[in-house]
Amino acid sequence: MDRIPAAAHAPRLNLRRWELGDAEALNAAVFVSLDHLRPWMPWAKFEPLTLEARHALIRDWESAWEAGGDLVLGAFAGDAIVGGCGLHERSPGALEIGYWVHIAHVRLGYATEMSEALTHLGFGIDEIDRVEIHHDKANVASAGVPRGLGFELVTETPDEISAPGEIGIDCAWVVTRDAWTLRSGTREN
Repeated sequence: MDRIPAAAHAPRLNLRRWELGDAEALNAAVFVSLDHLRPWMPWAKFEPLTLEARHALIRDWESAWEAGGDLVLGAFAGDAIVGGCGLHERSPGALEIGYWVHIAHVRLGYATEMSEALTHLGFGIDEIDRVEIHHDKANVASAGVPRGLGFELVTETPDEISAPGEIGIDCAWVVTRDAWTLRSGTREN
């Protein structure tokens, strides 16, 4: 697969790879959002990270992307961190979108903007024929994102509980390249 492009834009957001200089602000954004993130994000159980650990994580994300792997981005409105998102290769021909939103910016449509931009980005890679969003069934707010973007709920399957708010049912939403093209028309990201 071609390397995933390094950045994207949404109407109110600039999505770009995290840089070492973002580490302190990222630590602060995650820390203030922890009560909101812990029920749904398995990685939140390891928070808060030290600044040195955050630097190492950003370096790991950079190395993975440079090697043709996952892309992890910060979502910025001006200089403010609105959240984070990424594209992850889980199976051939597919990318999975992940996202989180800073507690000060929830329910303002930012997760949808991130996901729409990442869907466009994913379908910019010739080998990708579908984009997926997965969430635990208990995370009702997260279900609104793929539904609003025209993704189709294709499966609900038992899954390991990996965060405290989960009930162990993975909801898999999918949009194919053809369906996205029809939905999007000629609108550019």
